[in-house]
Amino acid sequence: MNLAEGVQLVSLGILSVMMIGAAIGVVLFSNIVYSAFMLGGVFISIAGIYLLLNADFVAAAQILIYVGAVNVLILFAIMLVNKRENFVAFPNSWVRKVLTGIVSVGLFGLLSTMVLATPWVYSTTAPVVGGESSIILIGEHFFTDFLLPFELASILLLIAMVGAIILARREYLPDLLTPSQLGQTVLTLQERPRELVSTTSETKE
Repeated sequence: MNLAEGVQLVSLGILSVMMIGAAIGVVLFSNIVYSAFMLGGVFISIAGIYLLLNADFVAAAQILIYVGAVNVLILFAIMLVNKRENFVAFPNSWVRKVLTGIVSVGLFGLLSTMVLATPWVYSTTAPVVGGESSIILIGEHFFTDFLLPFELASILLLIAMVGAIILARREYLPDLLTPSQLGQTVLTLQERPRELVSTTSETKE
């Protein structure tokens, strides 16, 4: 984005604080629904950082795929599957906590080493030339060179959506029917019994 250097630094700082705070909320919230919402905040913050890096297509894909699909799917899965049960502590749970802490500290050390070892200040003073938007280029390739794989992926996603709907409605499938009868009733929706309407007046001829 063509922003002043100060505005970019302030925006990067705000987005970084938002991302770190939301990530901490994902871990610390006891309510899993709140954790899912915080995960959406992490995804949105990452999309903002992509915008600062002039990666507009990656930012749009981040919002559409991760926030609009993955995070919503997580919320629906939580709301459909979440059952209120009493908490039962696992035996030797401290071992898992120790292993999780070791892995987290190791990842933090690797990321810190990468940040400190990367030369973030470049010596070149050549101005950055803005090219054509990546969304336009990718759209042109999608509908010209990669049209067939793009349409095949769309059909695959449609098949997956129909399969998910059938699996979600599996409780309506009858159990005591023969295979021939089952094939006739699988795709029919359960209807509410119709109520009889009493006529109060008769039509006169």
